[in-house]
Amino acid sequence: MSCFQKIIIAFVFVCTAGSGLQSQILNKNWKDIVAIDDKAWFSSTEAREIAENVLLYQRNIGGWPKNIQMQKILSEEEKQNLEALKTDPMDSTTDNGATCMEMLFLSKIYAQVPNEKYKKAFLNGLDYLLAAQYENGGWPQFYPLKKGYYSHITFNDDSIVNILEILKNLIDGTDYYSIKPSQETLLRLQKAFDKGIDCILKTQYKQNGQLTAWCAQHDEFTLLPAKARAYELPSLSGKESAKIVLLLMAIENPYKEIITAINSAVVWFEKTKITGIKEERQRVGNTKVFDKVMMKDLNAAPLWARFMELDTNTPFFCDRDGVKKGSLAEIGSERRNGYAWYTNEPKEVLKKYPLWKKTYMVSLDKSSIKNTKSSKNEWYSVVAKDGSGDYSSIQEAINDSNSFPYQRKTIFIKNGIYYEKVKIHEWNTNISLIGESKEQTIITYDDYFNKINLGKNSTFYTYTMLVEGEGFVAQNLTIQNSSGEVGQAVALTLNANKVLISNCIILGNQDTLYATGNGNKQYVKDCYIEGTTDFIFGKATVLFENCTLNSLKDSYITAAATPEDVAYGFIFKNCKLTAAPEVTAVYLGRPWRIHAKTVFLNCEMGKHIKPEGWHNWSKPEAEKTVLYAEYNCTGDGFLPKSRVTWSHQLRKSEAKKYSLENCLGSDFSNAIKAGLLESKIKY
Repeated sequence: MSCFQKIIIAFVFVCTAGSGLQSQILNKNWKDIVAIDDKAWFSSTEAREIAENVLLYQRNIGGWPKNIQMQKILSEEEKQNLEALKTDPMDSTTDNGATCMEMLFLSKIYAQVPNEKYKKAFLNGLDYLLAAQYENGGWPQFYPLKKGYYSHITFNDDSIVNILEILKNLIDGTDYYSIKPSQETLLRLQKAFDKGIDCILKTQYKQNGQLTAWCAQHDEFTLLPAKARAYELPSLSGKESAKIVLLLMAIENPYKEIITAINSAVVWFEKTKITGIKEERQRVGNTKVFDKVMMKDLNAAPLWARFMELDTNTPFFCDRDGVKKGSLAEIGSERRNGYAWYTNEPKEVLKKYPLWKKTYMVSLDKSSIKNTKSSKNEWYSVVAKDGSGDYSSIQEAINDSNSFPYQRKTIFIKNGIYYEKVKIHEWNTNISLIGESKEQTIITYDDYFNKINLGKNSTFYTYTMLVEGEGFVAQNLTIQNSSGEVGQAVALTLNANKVLISNCIILGNQDTLYATGNGNKQYVKDCYIEGTTDFIFGKATVLFENCTLNSLKDSYITAAATPEDVAYGFIFKNCKLTAAPEVTAVYLGRPWRIHAKTVFLNCEMGKHIKPEGWHNWSKPEAEKTVLYAEYNCTGDGFLPKSRVTWSHQLRKSEAKKYSLENCLGSDFSNAIKAGLLESKIKY
């Protein structure tokens, strides 16, 4: 045999082997292909060809249809049809693993072939999951919503658990997904995850006052067990409940409601397990048909019914007529053999439960001891998202504080994302909220004008945090309205006197910080404040010192409403005015009310500040009544000769009047100078 013949034979062998391998892959089920644990394969041409199909099937909304074998080779006509379908969102779903499986596949291939189109599609899928979530934390089977049972909160086939596991892996920063979202997106994921867990806790069914398990579907409004297809009646599910509990058990440092949910579900699993039977397939005569039957076997592993009566836990079975039967043998062959009526999935819960209980029940006992000790100090408490403090929510700690106390109450907030509206009531005076770190102690909520929908004054209900108690202090916190650019949406409302906000990050878009109240004096120092239009507004006297004011769009920084008889409005000293890269035209302020007073002293102004500096808000009369002034500022945006003629450049003698004492009063300023308000606590 010649050398050339040997080369030809070798070439044919390699091609044949390659073709066989490709055939093996393409013959697999799509779910099995996604589960392939071969990094080298995900860098292959074959994997990339399948990835192109995955991209084609994704709708513009970000989701995918279900039950698609993505590996199937497509004709040019089929590809064109899929391109035309991209704008139709109505078959997008998370049912049967759809969307979640495609996102995992894209993540795996991106790890080997870091093409930005894979990342973009993955993040688009993530946006789809976030958009599909109900306000109560649940997810429907299809989004956009379809009529019928498709809109129910759907635990069926682990749909919601699959979503929450994606969010959890990304939040925890594991390497399971190679694509890493932005910090802003991670905040959205944390909020969505927390809401999802809250929905799980609220939908756990109570049977005679005792928590049990979950139904495959729950009504999206009442949260009660709901019907799906004719043979899927409201019931407790042995299958879906198992994955829910495993998810809850994977949460580190669970708070008491999660611990209670897990313990209750385990009791229910133990109570409802079926022993002494096993499922077998028996050939029907000489045909190729195999029938599912339940056989007695004293050594069989426990099973659980897919459907159990809500009040008695009695297993039942249904045909397509929706009539309950007491045994599998009583329903027709098509449903008997074409549906999973029993499951062994709870066995994993019972297997993992002893170690989980040893870990967290001991921790709970220790935490209870610690909480008992710390609760003796009524002037200091700890809030921790993970349940390791005295409280797991900020509002709970505030509500448990003394009214009109004679000394200061300090509430230390450990790092975490706290998705809640926080209100410091008028009677909660001398409260200090001290965060563990301003970057990682985040209070966030997402109300906005149209969502509140209470008429003309809806803006004032949109706050994430509302302060009405005199003597309030916030330190080392992020306070955020996360609703996005959707109109008026307040992050922080200060409607109290003698308020100190120190070393905080205040984030929003329009109307970020509302500082108000007749005669109220407030001090904001070393803070970062961000927004779009009028993102600092109100009628209080506020001294901002050493702050960064970051504009996110061409608009206005301030909208003061200073009363006519008040000497000082908004005063900015030693502040820095910055902007997003695309922002080029920002006004220092405009008058919400015609006696507005706003002054910038020794501030550094970026080039985004408009030369004219100030706007009259189409109120010519305000030009005679406002006090808009600057002194000794610097930067490309400080153009005193180009300012509107009705603004002022202060003389040194005039600038001296804007002292801490003059602006805020002697009592408040003396407390600030003496450091009596700022906490030195280290946890």
